Amino acid sequence: MKEKFIKKHGSQILVHILFWMLFVFVSLSVFSKYYWKENPFLQYLSILVVIVYANNFMLLPFFVKKKWYIPYVFVFAIISFFATQLYCNVFTKCGCSVMKCLSDYLWQTLVPLIFFSFVWVLYRFIEKQAEVEKVKKDHAEMELKFLKSQINPHVLFNNLNTIYSYSIEKPSETPELILMLSDNLKHILYESNTKTILLEKELQFLDNYIKFQRIRTEGVKQIFYKTQIQSTGKKIAPLLLITIIENAFKHSALNSDISISIIETNGVLECVCSNDYNKDRVSSSAFKIGLQNLEKRLQLIYRGNYKLNIVKAEQFIVTLKLNLS
Repeated sequence: MKEKFIKKHGSQILVHILFWMLFVFVSLSVFSKYYWKENPFLQYLSILVVIVYANNFMLLPFFVKKKWYIPYVFVFAIISFFATQLYCNVFTKCGCSVMKCLSDYLWQTLVPLIFFSFVWVLYRFIEKQAEVEKVKKDHAEMELKFLKSQINPHVLFNNLNTIYSYSIEKPSETPELILMLSDNLKHILYESNTKTILLEKELQFLDNYIKFQRIRTEGVKQIFYKTQIQSTGKKIAPLLLITIIENAFKHSALNSDISISIIETNGVLECVCSNDYNKDRVSSSAFKIGLQNLEKRLQLIYRGNYKLNIVKAEQFIVTLKLNLS
């Protein structure tokens, strides 16, 4: 607990210590005629410390919470006035007039009060900003998990349906499909929980998905699938490209072509997916539900580092360019 407190407030503690050391040194060595021995300022210092920290821990939080800024200024001025008069008439016993006392000694009360009030406001602002950033980060992570959870069931159900069909029609080939599904489950349940994943692993997942689709759409759709990776060790956010590819299979017309090209060059990935579709039966909104989720994920993860282009003409074409890490 002690270490946690020091880690959190260490910089503030250091600022306070350094200020008091400098303030005492300047007050005694430069501006005070009493210097170090029997100095009334050193006696007054204990009261000044109480005033400063009472202001920091009680007055400032109270007035700021209530947003009573003008009343606080009046209270601040009254405290400074009476503290200076106390120093002048009780500790130094200079016999000065009120105005002379204020002109000579007010700074010794005002400087620490103003400085530590500023420090309190500054650190409070920093803490608020940190809280806001944490909330934004937590919200972004929750949104990403939600968007990914919308992807996972669609992929798995399609694969399960394919295995079920093969278990009836071609049972001898079912074990290989189950093994492929196992790899995809591993990818979705474990590997895709990280922020980024090796591009090679993501492509292996897509390869398995395409194999399932070739089997499922055999004799109904023709699939042209090409991948070309130049760099090794590049990473990508998991389950991004599957949205584009699955959307093409989901909305493509019967007896049509689906073309998928994934090419990486010098750290830039380009995924182009095109498919024929029935213009009378499929609306634009039906096409774009999954792609809208993809756009949200791209904004959260790759803001400023991607280009997503969607064209709905004779074919539905989705092009994604992505700067990889």
